[in-house]
Amino acid sequence: MKIVMASSEMAPMAATGRLGEAVSLLADALVAAGHEVSVVLPYHRAIREHCNARNSGFQLTLPVGDQRLQAVVYEAETAGGVQLFLISREDYFDRDALYGSDDDAARYIFFSRAVVELARHLAPAPDVLHLHDWQTALAAVLVKETGLPFRCVLSLYDLANQGNFPAGDFALTQLPGHYFSSEALEFHGRLNLLKGGILTADALVTASARYAAAIQTPAHGHGLEGALRSRASLLHGIPPGLDRTQWNPVDDVRLAASYSADDLSGKRTCRDHLLRELGLKPHPPGPTIAFFHVPATSGQTLDLLTPILDRLLIEDLRVVLVGEHAPRHERDLLVAARQFPGKFAYRAGLSDTLRHEIMAGADLLLLSSHPDPAGETSQIALAYGTLPVVRAAEGLHPVVTDFDPAGFGNGFVYHRDEPEALHDALLRALRLYRETSRWQAVVHRAMSAPSTWADTARRLARVYGDVK
Repeated sequence: MKIVMASSEMAPMAATGRLGEAVSLLADALVAAGHEVSVVLPYHRAIREHCNARNSGFQLTLPVGDQRLQAVVYEAETAGGVQLFLISREDYFDRDALYGSDDDAARYIFFSRAVVELARHLAPAPDVLHLHDWQTALAAVLVKETGLPFRCVLSLYDLANQGNFPAGDFALTQLPGHYFSSEALEFHGRLNLLKGGILTADALVTASARYAAAIQTPAHGHGLEGALRSRASLLHGIPPGLDRTQWNPVDDVRLAASYSADDLSGKRTCRDHLLRELGLKPHPPGPTIAFFHVPATSGQTLDLLTPILDRLLIEDLRVVLVGEHAPRHERDLLVAARQFPGKFAYRAGLSDTLRHEIMAGADLLLLSSHPDPAGETSQIALAYGTLPVVRAAEGLHPVVTDFDPAGFGNGFVYHRDEPEALHDALLRALRLYRETSRWQAVVHRAMSAPSTWADTARRLARVYGDVK
């Protein structure tokens, strides 16, 4: 199958987070599965600095508002065999930052037009145009308007970022006026590129079936829940894979020892190393609970943890908290550090090495209840045999299931935003930890079934086939 992907990011050349990483890993997985894959990207300054591209000699003339602007197409290939088409226009893309400029609407309307025009000239034509997030969502509208023969699949990442611009920027699209309506690109009197893509793409993809359901509700839809409900039959939840080149305890060079699901002895070595590094006592041999705290997303979870810290720390366990904390938590953390110096550790900074060491050295990872559509942190924890403790919330942690007495489950789930609910979940985890053979069986199961990008590619190929 011939697939053209369009994105504003692709790791490692130009990426601000999950979008760029996902595009890169998915493209490689699709090529490995036997598909012909091209990725269209803006020729960002960051890409120029990391990629030896050649001028294809092909130029595009694209209408943006009352102007007709030129773009030059460059070509390159990745080491994995993915063809890159780079859309060059220096005044739009030769910048330090990928986003945040006053003319972002013009830049990404221009880029979406370039994607469609380039796809129109490819021979043979692509079977599927796979668009990624708001920066390329307008391409689905343009394909519909021009009646081009290929189908569009749109992947949704962070619904909080929608390509939402002033109404006057609609003129830049050069689309007929009826597209600025509640049935297309209009959103509370503004231009919303993501909404237009949602309402016109042939299929929509997000990170899980549970998250697909969650974003159709006001709690997680960011105002687009109505548009998503109207397209529910086209909405597919497909979990992204875990990048096993970065997250694999078998060959993670940042760890004190390697280990696997079949041989967990190295995990104990990693645990001992982490405790020494953080100044915590190795005995008694209870579990280590870790929590990565980001004030913008996990303050509510720390609100639940701090009231029960003293009761937790009298148990046979240790607590590791890493990240900046809000002033309201200062007193509780200082008291815990003074009362339990060998059982509680707090670090303000988080290096990449320390993150890997904590994932391997901890036994339990407390996760924020802030939306993590892909459940990436949960997947990493499970791959390292560190069982997640999560707040039950529709669509937020699709990869974690609660451990029950019958032995099923791979983590511990609490159901109320109350300190006592979290305390009960952690005590359940502590009781299981004391049953060594049952604990190790759960850890083995957690580590044995990670989602891979090959799995993601296979499921996406079925979606491509359905819309083709």
